[in-house]
Amino acid sequence: MTKQLTYGAAALAALSIMAGSVQAQETVIWWDFLSGGDGVRMKQLIDDFNAAHEGEITIDATTLEWGVPFYSKVQTSVAVGEAPDIMTYHASRIPLAVDQGVLQPLTAEDFEAMGVSEADYAPATWDAVTVDGQQYALPFDTHPIVLYYNKDILEANGLLTEDGLPVGLDSREAFTDTLMQLKEAGVQFPLASVTADGNFMFRTIYSLMAQQDGELMTDGEFLAGDNAEKLTNALSVLQEWTNEGLQSTYTDYPATVALFTSGEAAMMINGVWEVPTMTDLQEQGNLFEWGAVELPVIFDHAATYADSHAFAIPANQGSEMTPEKRAAVLEVMGWMAQNSLFWATAGHIPAYGPVTESADYQSMEPNATYSSLTENMIFDPKTPLAGVAGPIFDVMATYFVPTLNGEMDPAEAVDEIVYELNDM
Repeated sequence: MTKQLTYGAAALAALSIMAGSVQAQETVIWWDFLSGGDGVRMKQLIDDFNAAHEGEITIDATTLEWGVPFYSKVQTSVAVGEAPDIMTYHASRIPLAVDQGVLQPLTAEDFEAMGVSEADYAPATWDAVTVDGQQYALPFDTHPIVLYYNKDILEANGLLTEDGLPVGLDSREAFTDTLMQLKEAGVQFPLASVTADGNFMFRTIYSLMAQQDGELMTDGEFLAGDNAEKLTNALSVLQEWTNEGLQSTYTDYPATVALFTSGEAAMMINGVWEVPTMTDLQEQGNLFEWGAVELPVIFDHAATYADSHAFAIPANQGSEMTPEKRAAVLEVMGWMAQNSLFWATAGHIPAYGPVTESADYQSMEPNATYSSLTENMIFDPKTPLAGVAGPIFDVMATYFVPTLNGEMDPAEAVDEIVYELNDM
């Protein structure tokens, strides 16, 4: 009897140890859409997190195809309760996600558990993940467009300031003059732009609208009041540069990057995510001296379009997350935010203020130079029709390409855009 009790006690003790181990080790299922340099860096962050939380939390990560395929899979997976525990999400897509019911809201207690607060974020970035006063994600970064420039070409033509910045960033006239001087000096393409892809050019055009305090949507109406005129102004500037031979025409994304990195284009408008491309080429000895800076002020004041990669928790139908699992997910979110300095090497601006305010970040170039644009950021309008790969992009892109390449009158294009957007 005593022996049986002893064996029974030992078995119970073993079960208790096993149960404790199961509770201590949480596996967090993760989905992202990050490829290229972004993907490499995120995989490193995930490895670092797993190493720091060995025996406690493990991230089991899967990378899916960017854009519509990713968001379609999220929607269908949530409906059957098979979505991940955490996923990356574009801030611009959150209004649609809320409309679809695919995201769990985050509470004040959640942010406290993450060790972050609203005060740690730029107001525009925090607002971008907020719908009707409720937060649905934790911003991880902001990834705006910037102006890349070839310092060697600009310096050779007397178009570099003492601070190492391009001359003419403060007005339409001054920047156009800089482009003209480069053309007259024999530079084949003063400016490289993705003029064959209207979805991409939305970023530049929306920035120029915002420099006039323009709004894409006002009280549920697209391009109300004088906003159509402001869009026309933005398109007119870009068409003028094309007609004058100052900007590349019908150029797709890879060709735009190639024009700049080959030295055929003196400047380029592109996303901060191309910083690793430039950094790697220069380290290999295959690139000139270069820099990146906030877009020039073409109209009234500085403004730049941006989006944010954020972390969100799917609202899995019929599959409630345990308190232990949620605690693990929140630990992942908070750790990623607080360790996002490495993410900045992808060119992105970390959303967590204490990181961008750190001495390490302030010494990181060109990131520190263009990070001032966070004070002038504008995000997509809050509508389920907006966001990455959303219907607004598709409608506008149809008219942007022929207009930017000099084949359609800007005012005529805007009339068609206004009709089609409001018809949606």
